[in-house]
Amino acid sequence: MRQGLITLAYLVAAICFILALKGLAHPRTAVRANQLGALGMLIAIVVTLLDQHIVSYWVILAGMAVGSALGAWMALTVRMTAMPQMVALLNGSGGGASTVVAAAVLMEAAGLGQAPSNQATVATVASGVIGAVTFWGSLVAWAKLQEVMSGRPLLFPGQQAVNAGLLLVALALGAWLVARPDLTGLYWAIVAVSTVLGVTSVMRIGGADMPVVICLLNSYSGLAACATGFVLDNTMLIISGSLVGASGIILSQIMCRAMNRSLANVLFGGVGAEVATGAAADAVYAGRIKAASPDEIAMVLESARRVVIVPGYGMAVSQAQHAVRDLARVLEGRGAEVEFGVHPVAGRMPGHMNVLLAEADIPYEKVKEMDDINSTFEQTDVAIVIGANDVVNPLARTDPKSPIAGMPILDVGKAKTVVVIKRSLSPGFAGIPNPLFAAENTLMYFADGRKAIVDLIHAMKEAA
Repeated sequence: MRQGLITLAYLVAAICFILALKGLAHPRTAVRANQLGALGMLIAIVVTLLDQHIVSYWVILAGMAVGSALGAWMALTVRMTAMPQMVALLNGSGGGASTVVAAAVLMEAAGLGQAPSNQATVATVASGVIGAVTFWGSLVAWAKLQEVMSGRPLLFPGQQAVNAGLLLVALALGAWLVARPDLTGLYWAIVAVSTVLGVTSVMRIGGADMPVVICLLNSYSGLAACATGFVLDNTMLIISGSLVGASGIILSQIMCRAMNRSLANVLFGGVGAEVATGAAADAVYAGRIKAASPDEIAMVLESARRVVIVPGYGMAVSQAQHAVRDLARVLEGRGAEVEFGVHPVAGRMPGHMNVLLAEADIPYEKVKEMDDINSTFEQTDVAIVIGANDVVNPLARTDPKSPIAGMPILDVGKAKTVVVIKRSLSPGFAGIPNPLFAAENTLMYFADGRKAIVDLIHAMKEAA
């Protein structure tokens, strides 16, 4: 009866996780989905504590208190613009926890003189390899996103061969540990080799590919948790880890399709390693840039009947989403139709722009995906691009040698007038100039994103 109730509770928790993943597919149901996921995790934790007798409950409660306090502090203090960095750290925490738990089980068995089964030892090796790669790779991703280190790919000669060699060494040490589980020091050697692999494999990936990397690291953390579930013989951990691992891989593939690139190209391509030279940028921009003031842009918007706003990472950095909402309301108050065009990889994590727009209470039905909005740009009077670069760069279609060649882009250049709000002509993560900025129908508005929108609203109200 006891085991049956535990199994039933785990099944309920698993259903909550599945429904949570389904709900997270749309902003409108995301809040309820998060609540379902939290409920499922609460059920899993309570049942596991009642089923397992590992350490004192006081120790467990103390750990939960510290973790809860830390989680609440992060939730209250981390800005929305820093959400990708926090996601990277949370991914890393999952991988690190799996590594430590697998080590504790292995050390406990060795201390009791017990020989773990081959299945448990293989799972321990998998936890060590995947967990360490996830933890240290996530720290590198956080450092790139936080700009503690360069966001461009960091390459060195023979890097791919070194990474392949590190993986082979980790697997060889893992096979040795399976054959001799009493040699517990091998586990830490596996973790050390995997640590280096985690650093060298993520450091070669540029900022433009961070949305995919975050998805992949999330998948890794799930796989590490799944492996640890086999180590502990815990059904709930196996189920939840499998769900996270599978959903992360699927989302990574979706993001890759959005960039028209393979996962292998993201991991090994090093997009953005070569920075565009000044001469190349001058050849694109010299004598062609038309800078405009808020008053001039307000005059263009005065007669606009349809406006499409394209947010990019610049909107996130300047925290301009609320000002953008106010601009949309002003335009709609004058009879214009306003929609938002979002590229799947805009920003630094999947759904980054959608989250920011939802935070500003912009109606979900006005936020259109790339495939839906592209066919409407020819009927658009003004397209306003806020801090986006590579996702609107026509070189993706016109230059087969470009690092972003073949990547689907937002067709903002087809609008009658394009207003690009940027601090400068600096390139995006791919490191290449953008001919859109020099197009005949483009006006460049050089300013901080939030200040630019606020000044534009003020100019429109004064002109009314």
